[in-house]
Amino acid sequence: MTTSAELGLPALTVAPGGVATTTLTVRNDLDIVEAYTFEVVGDCAGWTKVEPARVSLYPGTSETVTVRLAPPRSPATRAGEFPLGIRVLPVERPDLVTVPEATVTVTPFQELQAALAPRRRRGWLRGRYRASVRNLGNAPTGVTFTPGQAGEDLRFRVTPEKLRLEPGESGEVRVQARTRKLIWFGKQATWPFEVTVGPEERADGKEAKDGKPGKDAKEEKAPEAAPGTAQPPVQKPLLDGEFLQLPIFPKWLLALLAALIALLLAWFALVRPAVRSSAKQAAEKAVAQQIATPAPPAGVPAGDTPGSPGTGSTPGGQTKPGAGKPTTGPGSQGGPGGLAVPGTGQQSSAAIDVVTETGTAKTGSYQVPHGKVFDITDLVVANFQGDQGLVTIMAGNTTITTIALETFRNQDYHWVTPLQVPEDQAVTANVTCEVPGTPASGKQAPTCHELLNVSGTLSDIRQGN
Repeated sequence: MTTSAELGLPALTVAPGGVATTTLTVRNDLDIVEAYTFEVVGDCAGWTKVEPARVSLYPGTSETVTVRLAPPRSPATRAGEFPLGIRVLPVERPDLVTVPEATVTVTPFQELQAALAPRRRRGWLRGRYRASVRNLGNAPTGVTFTPGQAGEDLRFRVTPEKLRLEPGESGEVRVQARTRKLIWFGKQATWPFEVTVGPEERADGKEAKDGKPGKDAKEEKAPEAAPGTAQPPVQKPLLDGEFLQLPIFPKWLLALLAALIALLLAWFALVRPAVRSSAKQAAEKAVAQQIATPAPPAGVPAGDTPGSPGTGSTPGGQTKPGAGKPTTGPGSQGGPGGLAVPGTGQQSSAAIDVVTETGTAKTGSYQVPHGKVFDITDLVVANFQGDQGLVTIMAGNTTITTIALETFRNQDYHWVTPLQVPEDQAVTANVTCEVPGTPASGKQAPTCHELLNVSGTLSDIRQGN
């Protein structure tokens, strides 16, 4: 005595996304009431069900259950022939298990997903694009890319010309669109085009389902559709692209050149003769005034004449209080600490290095030694990192300048009349750091870093009267 089970069809064909059914007949040849459970084994187990999943049979009776196959429409459901087995397991006599088998054919389907990036390019002669495609079908597919345009203004090149993709696999090609001629002057031109993505065709005009055109039908023949079912047409993605061709010389450039030529003509025709005439007249006037001015008597300082304003003398010959004394302040030869001793000046320079954290302010300084006076003639500020923020430079109590860091990399100042810094006072650079810059290394610096170089003459101060 045993258990017997038989599938209704020895072979089935099912399309992904569809449903196919068959029957399973179970007979109890035992002398006891037996219950049977069903388990699907093989590659079809993930999408095959037996309904109902359990039956009970009296001795000598049989019952038919339904086997439902519903493979999903995805690349994971590969096309081809697969074995299907149903394990029929008796509950009371598990040693009498039986496994009827059948062959299931999964039909192929083709589906492609494609994209073009970027969709628009600008250039003088050519534009380069990337076309990507993914095989969403369940069989290997050869994919071709066919660019096209309504006219004959563009020429195309696809590299590589075709791809062979397994189910679920992605690939990418390079598409180049090139115009036939340049636009030297005038407006820009827009050239729209399309790229058709589709399965590769065989030599007989049919689509190559295995990605190998012209292959003999006996070799790796793809499974056909189930009888009576129509294969849906393959959707070929159509990618829209655009090439915007720019002129070599745009209109605004021509207008600018015309304006520059007009300015040059105006300069040579009108402004230059007038400037030369004014300069000549000013020079002649200065020479005439020098000839007409008498030389000062001996013993009288240059620029002063007896009784003239600014000498400190009155018509009676008395000297005003304080007349002839040197003044103090920037550019003078003395300060609060006394007068500079002639002949003691030596060229001197100082560097002020200021490193500042982000969002903070820091001051660097150079203090003039006691008994010295510093006449500044040159000042150079270096923002070599390209930091963003603010720097304020002071000489003693006088503010020389305040500059936004992002407006310069190197800034220099020069004075004919020196800026004087008395003894025990300082030249200071106050830096407020907002954003550290990026030096030549290409990596953004963690802190702001400014360097101030001050040059001039450092002289002794005359002590006493």
